[in-house]
Amino acid sequence: SVSCSAILSSYLLRERLNLLGKLGCLLSLVGSTVMVIHAPEDEEVTTLEEMTSKLKEPGFLAYAAVLLALCLVLIFCLAPRYGRSNILIYLTICSVIGAFSVSSVKGLGIAIKGFFAGQPVLQHPLTWILVITLVASITTQINYLNKSLDIFNTSLVFPIYYVLFTTIVITTSIILFKEWVTMTVVDIIGTVCGFLTIILGVFLLHAFKDMDVSLGNLPQVLQNEQPAPVTRDDKNILIEVDNSSIAPEDKPKVFMLYT
Repeated sequence: SVSCSAILSSYLLRERLNLLGKLGCLLSLVGSTVMVIHAPEDEEVTTLEEMTSKLKEPGFLAYAAVLLALCLVLIFCLAPRYGRSNILIYLTICSVIGAFSVSSVKGLGIAIKGFFAGQPVLQHPLTWILVITLVASITTQINYLNKSLDIFNTSLVFPIYYVLFTTIVITTSIILFKEWVTMTVVDIIGTVCGFLTIILGVFLLHAFKDMDVSLGNLPQVLQNEQPAPVTRDDKNILIEVDNSSIAPEDKPKVFMLYT
């Protein structure tokens, strides 16, 4: 979604996609491919009864309670005080709420499959609980994401939000569906490296999007770098002042020594 949005905006909205942005899109695709290759197999959950048993497990209930408490503290205590000065407050709220929205989407997907298969999913209470949870979580995410975009730079909001949201979603998937239980060490390392590659690609795509960098002007950009200033001590300054070519002979010389 990040790469497609950047590419489509360059063609449809006439936004410039520089060399670093193209490299960021490429790294995002490479990282996604690596993650898909090493991704764990999804534990098969086909009915709402199985989804209900997953949601009732003590580990997920404790995890959901911690996320809900954290979200309430951020919304009612920290957001009014530090929301307009700290970019992490609003984005953390969106990311934490994302754990509930992703779980709700997973359950509603199972419900939709069961509905077309002729199962009485509309009479199941979990279906309506998931609908209410999804509507509430998405509304909260949109609200605080828009607040963050109104205050802070978009090039900072989207990379940070992507990293936080994806981390929360992966953690929720591990706890709820236990997808990483059967993974080997190679697959774990590959998944983590793919995720870090995506983070790097998103950072390059958004952090340097205003820079005019392309293959044509890349040598000029590298050559136009200003040399670092040379720090001179009092001894060198004193020698330059004492030089007859700089200070005329007919003018008095004043030397100042600092200790």
